Amino acid sequence: MSGHSKWKTNKGKKSIADAKKGATYTKIIKELTVIAREGGGNPDTNPRLRAVMQKAKEANMPSDNVKMAIKRGTGELPGVVYETCVYEAYGQGGVAMMIEVLTDNKNRTSAEIRNIMSKKGGSFAGAGSVSWMFTMKGYFLIEKSQAKEDELMNIVLEAGAEDMKSDDKNYEVFCSPQNFEKVKQAIEAKGIKPQDAEVTMVPSSTIKIVGNEAKQLLSLIDTLEEHDDVQHVYANFDIPDEIMDALAEEN
Repeated sequence: MSGHSKWKTNKGKKSIADAKKGATYTKIIKELTVIAREGGGNPDTNPRLRAVMQKAKEANMPSDNVKMAIKRGTGELPGVVYETCVYEAYGQGGVAMMIEVLTDNKNRTSAEIRNIMSKKGGSFAGAGSVSWMFTMKGYFLIEKSQAKEDELMNIVLEAGAEDMKSDDKNYEVFCSPQNFEKVKQAIEAKGIKPQDAEVTMVPSSTIKIVGNEAKQLLSLIDTLEEHDDVQHVYANFDIPDEIMDALAEEN
């Protein structure tokens, strides 16, 4: 398992600086606002909202911030109207990328993302040229020390998972977005704690990247993710674990 989720997990093990935490809060607030506007402010009937509220809890965001963001989304409080945009792009080695943003100024954000791509060696792709490679899935990353393979497979398949893969260190579990909460609850009920649990875009195939190209690609992705308007970057790279571990230590 050597894709984008592994890179996020490796970086996540490091302590979060106040500035980084502030940026994380900003992104979560935007996401809460838009999801509440689209699906309502009740997490019992809006599973996407429930998932982001859990993300806010894990980031130690004050509950008042969460409530106010949701109320802005439902119209109970005045607030900025954000627009969702997805840019399709290519990174080093022809890696396919989808860049999801929430912005109150589409023209400004588009120009800023284009500038990052230009400086960091990426390029925009035509509409539809990349998106077909990705499918939205529930995703779990679990260390092998947490469970035996047969035991975990029985748990997740019974809860509605579609597939499970493994490497030397980890298991990866995939399910439909609709079954995400059910699979998550089944895993946690057995005392298993995933390193990563999210609804994300999973690529149908990957491109192996090594050496300097790997370093440049991860630098491009990191720079995009640091932009205030960028909510998610999805990419279909496959970088060997030892290279990714070394690069994570440098950051």
